[in-house]
Amino acid sequence: MARRKTAGLAGFSGDITGARSAATDPDPSVREAALRSLDRLGSLSENDLDQALADPHPRVRVAAIELAAPLPLPPLAPLLHDDDPRVVEMACWACGERDVDPQAPIATLVNLANDHDDPLVREAAVAALGAIGAPEGLPAILHATTDKPAIRRRAVLALAAFDGPEVDAAWARARTDRDRQVRDAVEELLGPTGVDG
Repeated sequence: MARRKTAGLAGFSGDITGARSAATDPDPSVREAALRSLDRLGSLSENDLDQALADPHPRVRVAAIELAAPLPLPPLAPLLHDDDPRVVEMACWACGERDVDPQAPIATLVNLANDHDDPLVREAAVAALGAIGAPEGLPAILHATTDKPAIRRRAVLALAAFDGPEVDAAWARARTDRDRQVRDAVEELLGPTGVDG
């Protein structure tokens, strides 16, 4: 706990050396704190992120993905195949947060949205596909409108990036969805029945 506190405070005291030293601490919570301190100090390098993305502990990998999300590098696609669903979920989110990327891993996100065992991963993949807006992602988003309620709601919001008769039909079905949050999501986008379009 003391080492974690020291690593975290380094980001507020300008102690780049201390933060960098803590990045190799045996405790993952200290390594995560060091990573965030380096970012706060403007000293987080691509090499730091590469190492953290390969960290043996998922907590550190999740933090590294979060910090890498607004950056063009390092690539995050490999983390979509991580063994830990928390890491995969964060990697999906980060793929949707990055600016338009011609190398966006659409096919992998589609597979995750359709088939991953963890519903949070499926939801994050659907959200990323909606944020990216690539046509290849639309079938997976349409498929997600039949998944669990939270995923159906996310799919309805993701459809805002697309148009066409199949999208209109999905929204029409969502208006009568048995889950209120799904119905509310359609109204949030299109307004009450009779005023959309």
